[in-house]
Amino acid sequence: MIRLSKITDYGILILAELVRQQDRAGEASPIGKASSNARALANRVELPLPMVSKVLKSLTRAGILESQRGAQGGYTLARRPEDLTVADIIAALEGPVALTECSAGPHVCNHEDNCSVRGPLLVINDVIHNALAGITLSDMVNPVFSAQRVPLSRRAQTELTAEGKVTVKVSGDDSEFTSLRNEN
Repeated sequence: MIRLSKITDYGILILAELVRQQDRAGEASPIGKASSNARALANRVELPLPMVSKVLKSLTRAGILESQRGAQGGYTLARRPEDLTVADIIAALEGPVALTECSAGPHVCNHEDNCSVRGPLLVINDVIHNALAGITLSDMVNPVFSAQRVPLSRRAQTELTAEGKVTVKVSGDDSEFTSLRNEN
């Protein structure tokens, strides 16, 4: 089963709440504006304070959030929601998207030289990564986003060229993602 950890699930929930809070405050570009402390965020998202604090610290270390100490301190987004992808959030909280050991990098798996499915698994990893990189935090808080959900298999076409270039074209969208893999 491919599954995001609870910390990533909670991280996306917390970030979405920060965006909503800043939208309610009427801020057009919510970077470094209204802040929330860990306790207030924990109450709003109904999660335990220790877990929220852990997530906030990880997101701050990754540069996704900024933190300010003091009576008026708290956490704010360091980047615009339109510029922050789900892949960025996952990488900050779990590390890079890697479905298998060989997806994590070359020479990580002892069997990669003899593996007959390594290439296809790398293509699958790239498709999933690119799909996550195509969804922003802004999309996650947009109610229209979930209403237009279409299975990826009906929207995406993947092409592998002789040079090892993977291109994913999404129908109904002008997006095209390219990944280069060095198989050596």
